[in-house]
Amino acid sequence: MSRSTRIPIVGLAVALVAAGGAALTTAAPAYAAAGCQVTYTTNDWTTSPGQGGFGASITLKNLGDPLTSWTLRFSFPGAQQLQPPGWGATFAQTGQSVTAPSVSWSGNLGTGASIGIGFNGTWVGSNPKPAAFSLNGVACTGTVDPGNQPPAISITSPASGATFSPPATVTANATASDVDGSVSRVDFTLGTTTVSDPTAPYSATFSNLASGTYTLTARATDNQGAAGTSNPVTIIVAGGPGDPVAPALHVSGNRLLTASGATYRLLGVNRSGGEFACIQNKGMWDGPVDQASVTAIRSWKIRAVRIPLNEECWLGTANVPSNGVGGAAYQQNVKDYVNLLIANGITPIVEMHWNLGQYTGPGAGCPDTPAACQKPMPDAQLAPQFWTGVANAFKGNNAVVFDLFNEPFPDAANNFADETAAWRCFRDGGTCTGIGYQVAGFQSLVNAVRATGAANVIMVGGLTWSNTLTQWLQFRPTDPLNNLMAFGHVYNFNGCVTTSCWDAQWAPVAAQVPLTLSEIGENDCAHTFVDQVMAWADGHGVGYLGWTWNNWPGCGPILITDYTGTPTAQGQGLHDHLALVSN
Repeated sequence: MSRSTRIPIVGLAVALVAAGGAALTTAAPAYAAAGCQVTYTTNDWTTSPGQGGFGASITLKNLGDPLTSWTLRFSFPGAQQLQPPGWGATFAQTGQSVTAPSVSWSGNLGTGASIGIGFNGTWVGSNPKPAAFSLNGVACTGTVDPGNQPPAISITSPASGATFSPPATVTANATASDVDGSVSRVDFTLGTTTVSDPTAPYSATFSNLASGTYTLTARATDNQGAAGTSNPVTIIVAGGPGDPVAPALHVSGNRLLTASGATYRLLGVNRSGGEFACIQNKGMWDGPVDQASVTAIRSWKIRAVRIPLNEECWLGTANVPSNGVGGAAYQQNVKDYVNLLIANGITPIVEMHWNLGQYTGPGAGCPDTPAACQKPMPDAQLAPQFWTGVANAFKGNNAVVFDLFNEPFPDAANNFADETAAWRCFRDGGTCTGIGYQVAGFQSLVNAVRATGAANVIMVGGLTWSNTLTQWLQFRPTDPLNNLMAFGHVYNFNGCVTTSCWDAQWAPVAAQVPLTLSEIGENDCAHTFVDQVMAWADGHGVGYLGWTWNNWPGCGPILITDYTGTPTAQGQGLHDHLALVSN
């Protein structure tokens, strides 16, 4: 489930550039025989430490033959990501390489003529300028250097989210380079302490660190005084007496275990916001995600928080509003919240909630192609890329659990005509009846996660908005690490809402793999139904998470009236029950 409030996302039309010009037997543009000149300047801004956005302005001057169409090419030297399509040309990026063919009105460029084009983008670490440009394959040797470029720098270790035991000694390492000079020194800052290193390989050691969450950055300064800053890295020092750090988890049979072998149930709440705020141009989260808000969550004895995410916001696609939080900034916000939860002893469950793909069939939440509502299945176009990125962000930290997709409903998409076919779609993806986009089956997403080397526990739901688990055991994906668990969702308005149905559908799954009811709730301003769900789950060793820790109005499945943790009438049931069964 997720909040239905949304705004329409306007699609971006991509101009098709027709090759024109004269000469010989086929129409082709004239080439810049004598070269070209480029002036490249940027207006940079910071969205969080070590990352931000920029607007790039390019003045392109043709020093060669007259052109009727052209393509400008260059490569980013750092971790920049453009936000297409730009203006004056259709900008596109593959890896670090950028191509920018002219559009219909900008193709004519006479000898000595200039044109202004540009684009918006994001940067991580620093925003060094491209060193070389070409026009229709001819190097722009007349490129203008607008000034000294700052050095590029990146932290190579420790990884973001790394955990150390107090009193900790942490050694930081970084690489730095300068395209138009040399690096004079690198300053490492951890918390309020800064250590400088004037020679490569650049490193710094911080000793006697007490328990806490720390931010590490590295800043490189070149021989002309320009400086570039790395992407921030978050480290956690925990594990001392009284520290509540969340445990690393793994699956053994039908139980979820900690590293010490203790059985661990996921008991907690959902924290909605990351799936909709970005795509609706409302920032990153819905409500606070600071230490005070986490302290309020802990006061309920909550040990797990599920974090719904937006596929396109994580990837920073063109459908994300230009002044919204997407790409690197979105990813860093997610990492920061995940690390904060871990440091407070709470298991974070990162989950793909909204994804790309147009769907207007039964159960459709919106007609939009962008990730603006719940779709029936993950999309083959971006979902594997999303999970590759998420897995790379959190691999090595097995306190983080991966939930592959919120609420599949390929059975509703085929009008409930063939449940087995819907389960095949669930596992294998491809072309599925009633779904107009290519589907990523859950086997492909498990494969994407494991291909990164991530060993985190993976959760997979069922059909009918994750309320049906009838053939889950038969069609579950294969996990080479056998670290897979099941989840279901149940509200008082679903189809499977009785103990007899749960005994028939859910109990056989819970007997073979760990099962968590990762969304439970009711829409009647009471908690009679969730009390029944929790009682059944307790008797079967099943976890559960209430929807949702957001102070929305109305009488829907809402747990709190404010972010200090005051429960609603429904939330009171979960609050009181966790006081008895959790710690």
